[in-house]
Amino acid sequence: MATAVAFLTFAPWITPVVAIEKPIIPAATAETGRNLSLRNEVRHAIESGLAWLTKAQNPEGYWSQPQYPALSGLVLTAFMGDPNGRYRKNHPAFIAKGYDYLLQCVQPDGGIYVKDLANYNTSVSMVALQVSMDPKYHPLLRRARSFIQGLQSDFDKQGKIDNPYDGGIGYGSRYPHSDMSNTMFALESLYYTRYLKGEVAKEGSQELNWQAAIRFIERCQNLPEVNDQKWASGDPKNRGGFVYFPGNSKAGEEILPTGKKALRSYGSISYAGLLSYIYAHLERDDPRVKAVFDWLSRNYTLDENPGMGKQGLFYYYHTMAKALSIYGVKELPMKDGRQVDWRRELALRLMDLQHQDGSWINESGRWWERDPVLVTSYAVITLEIIERGF
Repeated sequence: MATAVAFLTFAPWITPVVAIEKPIIPAATAETGRNLSLRNEVRHAIESGLAWLTKAQNPEGYWSQPQYPALSGLVLTAFMGDPNGRYRKNHPAFIAKGYDYLLQCVQPDGGIYVKDLANYNTSVSMVALQVSMDPKYHPLLRRARSFIQGLQSDFDKQGKIDNPYDGGIGYGSRYPHSDMSNTMFALESLYYTRYLKGEVAKEGSQELNWQAAIRFIERCQNLPEVNDQKWASGDPKNRGGFVYFPGNSKAGEEILPTGKKALRSYGSISYAGLLSYIYAHLERDDPRVKAVFDWLSRNYTLDENPGMGKQGLFYYYHTMAKALSIYGVKELPMKDGRQVDWRRELALRLMDLQHQDGSWINESGRWWERDPVLVTSYAVITLEIIERGF
């Protein structure tokens, strides 16, 4: 397996939340001055979003829905990423109450959930606990790591990667198979708590089968050279992109001129695929990584979630910022030869979509994106990632 050295030299999306407070240096050039002005605008948008989220908290400490701690976890992650650092240095009472709510959701098996969506809720909550940088959460995080690793799928013959869903992770409850989004969330939580890996191993917990995880990721990619599934297509439109799980794309399918059926690659899940390869420690010059990055460059747009219209638009923005930030690219190459400053364009787009009260909401309600708590959290975290890259 490739080492993580190449990617660790880039600025990951979470580490700067707690490790870096960059000084604002007076502008020496017109370009620097433009970025400084935009950075100040972004900080104002973040502040407005966090103010709205403060008011949206339930008296019991949670945000939005008590049965889904992931929603509160995203909010807490947004507060911990505030560029001014005011919320993480000294937790105000409402932040402490939010973390107390997450602790109430810890289950005997180590997961952090109420009833269902165990992987999603646990993985997102783990990130929220990690970015608090409070060592008192380490025992919980160690047990949560073990829980997530135990959710990895291994169908048919145990120990053999003989099923298309083997190696991935699903919701952990309602659905009996893995998918690319849940796998990304799980790998993300393991990646950013990997400093606890040695301590977990001492407790005798199982390790994730990384070979199987990578194989599952490959089986979600439209790249016949590595995907052994018959549906994988190398046609110019879909090559390199990702689908939701092997044999299924939320963007549907199309018939190619050759008569072959192709599952459509789409934006948000392709960024999830890129992130998953990164979390699995593949290097940026790996053909699998290059293929998905090329697809994302060819299909770059902020008007929609490519292949999905407005559905999942803010999740798309969120995964875009995470993936391109940790990948380490400042500008995206376009088909016409242009180089796009994705941070600047995405920041302007999000600020244009922000409501006067500081919140965001998607006109399409799929994947809960009519919930202003969820969407505002996505938007604020995205802007925080962008701000750290200026």
